[in-house]
Amino acid sequence: MSIKSNIAYIQELKTAAAEKSGRNGDDVLLVAVTKLHGPEEINEAIDAGITDIGENKVQEIMDKYEKVKPVRWHLIGHLQTNKVKYIIDKVSMIHSVDSLRLAKEIDKRAGQHQRTMDILVQINAAEEESKFGITTAETDALIRDIAAECPHIRIKGLMCIAPYFEDPDDARTYFAAVKKIYDQYAENRSENIDFQYLSMGMTNDFEVAVEEGSNLIRVGTAIFGYRDYRSEEK
Repeated sequence: MSIKSNIAYIQELKTAAAEKSGRNGDDVLLVAVTKLHGPEEINEAIDAGITDIGENKVQEIMDKYEKVKPVRWHLIGHLQTNKVKYIIDKVSMIHSVDSLRLAKEIDKRAGQHQRTMDILVQINAAEEESKFGITTAETDALIRDIAAECPHIRIKGLMCIAPYFEDPDDARTYFAAVKKIYDQYAENRSENIDFQYLSMGMTNDFEVAVEEGSNLIRVGTAIFGYRDYRSEEK
């Protein structure tokens, strides 16, 4: 199938999952994950209706930024503090904020560019050692600290990567736990806490994530096919 056909199929599945939770499919944003895929493929996806793309690494954003058609960029992978300066003027949202130290660096760089950076706080709901993110118990404190100390940041919601399961239904508990936290903040917004995005679900489990309340899914393989990780040097 073509990239265009793959996107259309994902949109159908996304809509069906959203309807199960009493929502419209248009309320769920599809972010195309473009790690290790080149500008030609990305532009093909944009031509097929993709408005938002997600990159895991700063270097890939730098390499592709000028070669890709106008689109909203998301940094969805782990971000080192010393690399914030390279993408602060390029991305529309950073999904992977998991420490006050990182938030302060984003805040500093955003202030230098006279902008407010939208971020998501990353939660490691299953507390997997192989994944970044804070625990559900640590979430409240980090949100309060960022809101109090980072005037150039707007917290737009939460991001979660659930454990991989052969049966995506097994991830449902983790998605539900993060949704519960999201709802508490979505109902009590302030100037720099403005929850609008619950970023949960990837190729293997996005339907379950949407059923559990996700309104932003990050899908790569189902759009572009499997990546050749042997070619990844950085």
